[in-house]
Amino acid sequence: TQDGSEQAALEELLSNALGLEKAEVHELVEQASNQVDEATSLYEFTRVINDYYSAAQKLQLVSAMWRVAYADGKLDKYEEALIRQVAELTYVPHQDYIRSKLAARNA
Repeated sequence: TQDGSEQAALEELLSNALGLEKAEVHELVEQASNQVDEATSLYEFTRVINDYYSAAQKLQLVSAMWRVAYADGKLDKYEEALIRQVAELTYVPHQDYIRSKLAARNA
């Protein structure tokens, strides 16, 4: 689960990336949370990413996930495991995964 600072970081990233008002982003995040709670695996999400994202966009996604994970100043082992799994399922090279982790940690 996300704490308040992680939730705020996620919504800020999405608002900037999508050019949407914060209220719209908050509603989208709520809907996505409900959908994630019902999902049985990450495959259904990463399949869509693999179908439509370029390698650069996949790396941007992993980098954004790291920024959200570090938003509260600490990295939970479950957050790290989730990001690793997403990176692997979207074929982000391990060196890029590590580089983006270090960049987020040092930010």
